[in-house]
Amino acid sequence: MDLFDDLPEPTQTSGPPPSAITAQLQTAPDEEEDRRLKRRREDAEEEKKDEIKKVCREGLPRLKGYVAARRGEREEMQDAHVLLPDMSSCLSSLPGHVSSVSYFAVFDGHGGARASRFAAENLHLNLAKKFPTGDNENLDKLLKKCLLDTFRQTDEDFLKKASSQKPAWKDGSTATCVLVVDDMVYAANLGDSRAVLCRMEAAAADGQKKLATLALSKEHNPTIYEERMRIQRAGGTVRDGRVLGVLEVSRSIGDGQYKRCGVISTPDVRRCQLTANDRFILLACDGLFKVFSADEAIKFVLNVLQEASVEQKDDLTEEELRFEAACQQLASEAVRRGCADNVTVILVSVCH
Repeated sequence: MDLFDDLPEPTQTSGPPPSAITAQLQTAPDEEEDRRLKRRREDAEEEKKDEIKKVCREGLPRLKGYVAARRGEREEMQDAHVLLPDMSSCLSSLPGHVSSVSYFAVFDGHGGARASRFAAENLHLNLAKKFPTGDNENLDKLLKKCLLDTFRQTDEDFLKKASSQKPAWKDGSTATCVLVVDDMVYAANLGDSRAVLCRMEAAAADGQKKLATLALSKEHNPTIYEERMRIQRAGGTVRDGRVLGVLEVSRSIGDGQYKRCGVISTPDVRRCQLTANDRFILLACDGLFKVFSADEAIKFVLNVLQEASVEQKDDLTEEELRFEAACQQLASEAVRRGCADNVTVILVSVCH
């Protein structure tokens, strides 16, 4: 707004005649009335914006996260996770017309638990600092850049801390995070932890809805052609499906000793809009997917959700109890099937 909007027009330098002074005094109340009307219009516009946001929020999916973690046969739990169904408290402000932001992430550490814990503690904070603000027409593009910058920053910060230790830390970690902005999912991942979406597609001829398992992440291991080529161009080698015969993943946070061999911290970022047919998002470390295919895991969860009996608890609804049971049973079943690795499962229910 022009700071001089409400000032009277400049008058002649020799001084106004008495009649002009009288006229100015007479118009002063009119100017005050104009200002009052202007303030009312601005207040009305703010109320309208708030009402639009409220209507948008009411039509958006409600997300709730559930987690189950098993140590398996490992001596140490090296996985970490974060559930932030409402991330707005971490943000200085939300972009225009954005009503809600949620964040869920799983980190699978190797060589120790320090990289996974560091990522769990810091990645979402770096994301909050870099999050777009204001009215942005190209929010999608800005959010993708924000995620890329966030992963790079988190990796650099951990490597700096790791190299300053005596002896230097050699920990590394996968990272799979799901950022939900209103009804748009942005999935970013490094390594072999995965995220999948359960969608019940339109009814078939027999009236049954068809199950679709949508991959939200991309696996990064050195046996994949593009990953192997990058490692070899950087002077590294791939033996027995591992970087230098040791590291199972080709992208990660940490792993400072492998960064010179083409191991990078640039995530794949995928975008997907939630629909009324979506039931839940599953995030899990590779411990689960060593003994379950993505389709099998989704069907296992659906079977538990459809079971008739659940033990009632005062603070949880029946739907919440079913998701909690499905999450716990899936992690336990992975261990029962012989997975000796750490297993972490996050289920994010999508309610409309």
